[in-house]
Amino acid sequence: MTDKKQLKAFSLTELLVVLIIIGILVAIALPNFLPKITEAKAQEAKLQLKHLYTLQKTHFYMHSKYSESLEELGFEPAQLVSEGGNANYSIIISEASNTGFVATATSVTDFDGDGTFNQWQIDQEQRLEETVKD
Repeated sequence: MTDKKQLKAFSLTELLVVLIIIGILVAIALPNFLPKITEAKAQEAKLQLKHLYTLQKTHFYMHSKYSESLEELGFEPAQLVSEGGNANYSIIISEASNTGFVATATSVTDFDGDGTFNQWQIDQEQRLEETVKD
């Protein structure tokens, strides 16, 4: 005599309903999290620009002018995500003279998919501002 034990399990329909509910919840929550993701990634730009500011100030104290060259300052930008690295922002020195400088960090990724790339700038007075909001 063979006893057949029936195992309790979920039906395929029940599993699909749960997956659909989870998908709807994610679709509702995701737009609320996109600005937070952009803010978190912007921290990278702020930190890199503050580091560049420190290097520029040191160069200014030694040479009485600001540098136009990242290499001259000893600033080594991290490899960009577009090149297989981890960095989301491209750092450049927009202007440099005896009296001031402006450095710019521009995102290489459109974080929220709206076609706008986030941009930050810092100057010799350490004024850090977001010039293009993503």
